Amino acid sequence: MTKRKQHRFKGGKIIDVEEYHDGRYGAPGCKREKKKNPTKEQIQKINAWNKARRCRWKLLEYFFPGDCFATWTYEVKNRPPDMAGALKDFQKAMRSVRKEYKKRGQELFWIRNIERGTKGAWHIHLIVNEIGETASILQRAWTKGGTWSIEIRNSKYYDEDFSKISSYMTKDEHTTDKRSDGSQAKPRISESNYNSSRNMPLPEPKVDKLVRWKAEPKPKKGYYISQIHEGINPVTGYKYRRYTMIRLKEGDSG
Repeated sequence: MTKRKQHRFKGGKIIDVEEYHDGRYGAPGCKREKKKNPTKEQIQKINAWNKARRCRWKLLEYFFPGDCFATWTYEVKNRPPDMAGALKDFQKAMRSVRKEYKKRGQELFWIRNIERGTKGAWHIHLIVNEIGETASILQRAWTKGGTWSIEIRNSKYYDEDFSKISSYMTKDEHTTDKRSDGSQAKPRISESNYNSSRNMPLPEPKVDKLVRWKAEPKPKKGYYISQIHEGINPVTGYKYRRYTMIRLKEGDSG
């Protein structure tokens, strides 16, 4: 059985689509790869993908390209002894940020990842909704080291459907980069802690049954497809596909 799951964000301006085969049923017209028990590495990749996916959905629903992408760094003398200490530092700084947002009558949305590098350095990557003076608010709130900030759209991790930045924001000790020769480099993170503010519920998806698996997806009228990702689910052995449709602006042609 082929299914299509649609997540609608920002009132339907963005539609995230997942098409996949239910592993409990056959898949007419689609050859199935040999089913295998997932390895430990595959399970780690699936867990990482699910975490990045939920992060991306929150970005699509609550954030915009002009919002703030920041990093809080530590001076060596202020480095925390452990993750519990880093969490306390983050919470203290965010109380200050939240207070400033409240003064201005603004709601605060945030996503963050606290990371400790393999050489012992700590830093916090942070995405916050922009209210006009967010960079200065973040800088004043953080007293443990430096503050670096940029608009999401101006960072090297920006793409239209937030895939790159969601993967970046959910890095952990299993994340590796590819070298120029194609080999995998060693992880640069020894420990991480990902979280987001609680005021960001996600809309329930709409699920439809499809008659067959189409070779290529077609966008709805008035939309265009920004990104397509395809692969094989290692658990079911069937193909899956994800793509994002974005509503055309007035005056744009299809």
